[in-house]
This record gives sequence, structure tokens and C-alpha cells, in this order.
Amino acid sequence: MITHGTTLLVIAKEPLPGRVKTRLTPPYSPEEAAELAAASLADTLGTVLAAPARRRVLVLEGRPGPWLPSGIEVIPQCAGGLDERLAAAFGACTGPALLVGMDTPQITPALLAPALGPDAWQDCDAWFGPAFDGGFWALGLAEPDPRLLRGVPMSRPDTGALQRARLTGAGLRVRDLPWLRDVDTADDAGEVAAAAPHSRFAATLDRLAATAGHTGRDGGR
Repeated sequence: MITHGTTLLVIAKEPLPGRVKTRLTPPYSPEEAAELAAASLADTLGTVLAAPARRRVLVLEGRPGPWLPSGIEVIPQCAGGLDERLAAAFGACTGPALLVGMDTPQITPALLAPALGPDAWQDCDAWFGPAFDGGFWALGLAEPDPRLLRGVPMSRPDTGALQRARLTGAGLRVRDLPWLRDVDTADDAGEVAAAAPHSRFAATLDRLAATAGHTGRDGGR
């Protein structure tokens, strides 16, 4: 059993207009989409700070901003496709690591607890969090090996299935976390905000709905 703690990784882009959450535009402007991305990232990092972890690391494309709390290490993303960037993030870790993205502000310490607890790696080599869009929102490895990610096609409806198959094909014992919805579209944003009504993300969505007439978390105008 591995007992020396888990590194908690967040892979993210700096929330700049036109660079993040482009599928929210329209109905949201690039600036509004960036606001939602910043709120989602802030919620995610807040959860990371509240969860038990040996290290808390933001693997960032871009520069830190006011959304970054203290207590989070920042390392730059490498060049290349998403599979290469995810592989490099795990390659920078010693010991077990759990990686999440910036697109699921509804995550909580309780949701991550099975993969971060003292028994998380007993009879388990990997944790997998499937997403409803066909990808995955979390991936944990007891022994981070970049080869488990390199070459997996990303941003496809079958990415999650292919990544999980890569793990099981390597003989790893995989446990699953709950299915979650990523924030990709405006409909996703409403559903995720409804699932996390007290989050910064939900508050930002409601503010934008009130000021510009966008659809809020309840689907109303």
C-alpha cells in the first residue's frame, strides 16, 4: 500500500478572452466566456486547497492571475498536443498523482476523497473520472508513467474510452469516480451551475444572466 500521499494536479489555461471556453461564444462574448473560465478555475483551485494532498500543483498554459490562491505551486505546460501535456504533467511527479481539469467547478473534496484517502491506492493502480462528453475529468496514477497517455487521441467522443482502455490494457487495476459534466457549451454551464449553486461559477453565470439576458442556471431569462 502506498502511504506517502498524493500529488493533486490541475491542468489549465490562463483564462484570456478568445483563448478559453470558445464554445460558449455565442451566446457569451469572449470576455464573458473568460470570466466563466476564471470562476471555474478559482472554484477548482479552492477545492484543491481543501482536499488532502502531498502537493498541489497547477500545470498552467499562460501566466498566473488574481484567481490563483496561495498554496498552489505553478509549473508551465510543455509544448505539444494535449496528450503530451498531460503526460508531461504526470512525468513531473514522484509517487501517486491525481489530475483534474478546469472545466468541472462542481467538484468537491468529498467527490475526490476516494482517490485521495489513506486507502486510495490499496489494490488500485489508477482512478478514472469519466465525463458525459466522452472525455474524462480526472485521472489518477499510483505510479505516473507518461507512456500511459502519449498517443491517446484527445478531444474526441471516444477519448475517455480509449484512455481507460490504455490503462486496463497495461494491466492496471482501475477504479472509477462519478460521471461529471464538463463546461463546454452554454447548456453545460447552466447544468453545472445548478449542480454547484454556491460556487463562484454559478454566481458569475447568474450575474451575466442578470446583466445581459443570457440563460442562467435555471434556464430562464
